[in-house]
Amino acid sequence: MLCDYLDTPIGRLMIYAGENGIIRIDFPRDRYMKCDRGTNEFIDSCKNQLRLYFDGELKEFKIKLDIRGTDFQKLVWQELMKIPYGFYTTYGEIAKRIGKPNASRAVGNALNKNPIPIVIPCHRVIGSDMTLKGFGGGLNIKAFLLKHEGIVFKK
Repeated sequence: MLCDYLDTPIGRLMIYAGENGIIRIDFPRDRYMKCDRGTNEFIDSCKNQLRLYFDGELKEFKIKLDIRGTDFQKLVWQELMKIPYGFYTTYGEIAKRIGKPNASRAVGNALNKNPIPIVIPCHRVIGSDMTLKGFGGGLNIKAFLLKHEGIVFKK
């Protein structure tokens, strides 16, 4: 596994890739995993697309991902990738969309385990009361990302 960092408006992101795509993106306050420092085509592509995203020039990522998680987590994460830039939904709505209407908490747990934030846009999911709820990078970063996409909520 290789890793490299990217300095962004939300701090330094650490990007990890294997032979099949991007495995993980860590926020500045995360503990970084051990890896061989370096880059490959997946990391280069991810860094370029993240730069464009933060510059306001990219609204849809086209990055090769190597998503690792349970079947349920992968189902939730695939659904998250259908939420367009500038839009949001709720945990309950995601649960309904995946055919498990009573699984809002399980959806929240899957979002908490999202290994590739921003690209898999868990920041676009809010509480049913229209407020920001938990986010691995912290609510300030979630608010920043939503505002960056043109959405402003109470914390």
